[in-house]
Amino acid sequence: MNSPIPNAALTAEHSDRAQAVLASLLSRQSHWPLAEPGPDDAELAQIFDAALRAPDHARLRPWRFVLVRGDARGALGDVLVDLACARMPEEPRSAHAHRRQKAFAAPVVIALGAAIDASSHVPEIEQLMSVGAATMNLLNAIHALGYGGFWATGDDTYEPAMHAALGFGASERLLGFLFVGTPKRSSERPPARPERAEFVRELTMPAAAS
Repeated sequence: MNSPIPNAALTAEHSDRAQAVLASLLSRQSHWPLAEPGPDDAELAQIFDAALRAPDHARLRPWRFVLVRGDARGALGDVLVDLACARMPEEPRSAHAHRRQKAFAAPVVIALGAAIDASSHVPEIEQLMSVGAATMNLLNAIHALGYGGFWATGDDTYEPAMHAALGFGASERLLGFLFVGTPKRSSERPPARPERAEFVRELTMPAAAS
């Protein structure tokens, strides 16, 4: 049976789309600081849908995201101040008031969580990697829509009080935060790409004995 002849127009269209996708991937970078506007509801739906296309061994779907925006950022900011006060109880609360502003560093904040299924045959590391892959999809979608993203962690991320404030359960883990908004320095050039040879190598097999 003869193979179908590719439609030249469709092939060209696919090539154009592929190049556009690659151009977006190759131009992505972290952005800071971030400002209004952030993505609207329709754009956020696309961003989260992209995350849900991440690879997922055994379809455990370990991804858990908490969207924080608007006035809810104030509640997140209060937790940040509470945590600082707990670490340094000798200092007055006013000394840590500035930490509240971190929650307002972007119009949208996404808490990144993982629901680990300890009973599964899938190792925990693979479940965590799936959440990491989903987070990368978030960042790529954010960039494709013209916004900037910044993935942050820090000591506050791993505090039980922060987990509780965001509604994470005992089997869930907070892995960090994505700050999302419009880059304040839109003309900033991406940093130079690292040399591929430093990170990529090909496995070569020894020549068979004659």
